[in-house]
Amino acid sequence: MGFFSRIFGGDEDAVTVETADLENAVRKAGRAVGRVQGVGFRFFVQSNAQGLGITGWVKNMSDGSVTMELQGEAQTVERLIAKIKRGNDWIQVNEFELSDLPVVKGENKFAIKY
Repeated sequence: MGFFSRIFGGDEDAVTVETADLENAVRKAGRAVGRVQGVGFRFFVQSNAQGLGITGWVKNMSDGSVTMELQGEAQTVERLIAKIKRGNDWIQVNEFELSDLPVVKGENKFAIKY
C-alpha cells in the first residue's frame, strides 16, 4: 500500500495516464502466476502501462497470482503484455492467462488496487 493510501485510507494508488486514441482500443483481463508478489510486480506493470499510455489496474490475489485489466490500442497492449511475460531480474511470470473485456469509456488512470 502506498504512503498516502496508508495515511488517508484509500484502497488504491492510481496514476493519471496520457491515453492514446481509444477509437481502436481493446481491454484485456490478465492473470500472472509465478514470482509476481513481493518483487515490485504491480509497480512494474503500472510504470510500464503509464509509459505506454495504457489504463486499467493491477491487484495481488490471495492465491499468489496477480490479476489486471489493461486498456489501450491493441498493439500497445500487446507490447505491455510482452514486457510482463518477460519480467526482469526479480519478476518471473510462469503462466499468463488473457481474455477480452469491453472497453471502459473515459478511463484515464492506471491503479494499483489493494
